[in-house]
Amino acid sequence: MREMTDADVDDVLAVNLRGTILTTKAFLPAMERAGHGRVVLTSSITGPTTGYSGWSPYGASQAGQLGFLRSAALELAPAGITVNAVLPGNVHTEKLSDLGEDYLRRMAATIPAGRLGETSDIAHAVLYLASDEASFVTGQTLTVDGGQTPSIHSCAVSTRSSRG
Repeated sequence: MREMTDADVDDVLAVNLRGTILTTKAFLPAMERAGHGRVVLTSSITGPTTGYSGWSPYGASQAGQLGFLRSAALELAPAGITVNAVLPGNVHTEKLSDLGEDYLRRMAATIPAGRLGETSDIAHAVLYLASDEASFVTGQTLTVDGGQTPSIHSCAVSTRSSRG
């Protein structure tokens, strides 16, 4: 955070938060004409569920997305429009591969499922939330992280209980 300029912070918020709101707004007329619609945000576990040092503005933008999701879900439900989000954990991408095999192995070892997520894992979650089968699901988040966030919380609990 110390090294980020004001412009860097504005860029993160513009893409992740403002972009989410304006994109949803742009598609509203078509969804309203159709009498139904699906808004599926791709957020992150960073911000709403976990935090990472050096990622404060990003985490704030992701948490802000979920604040928008909850209010938009209530506002748009009468029009047959659902608003939900997928919160990916660590996913194996080309950019992540650039960090090296050792880094990927150490990262995967922190995930109870024993592997990084694949983009297809996220795509399947989005597909469900965009489907007719999810017509009664709105204002919700679906975390796809191989058990990463529950394990973070259980570590905190076990650390506290071992002290006491």
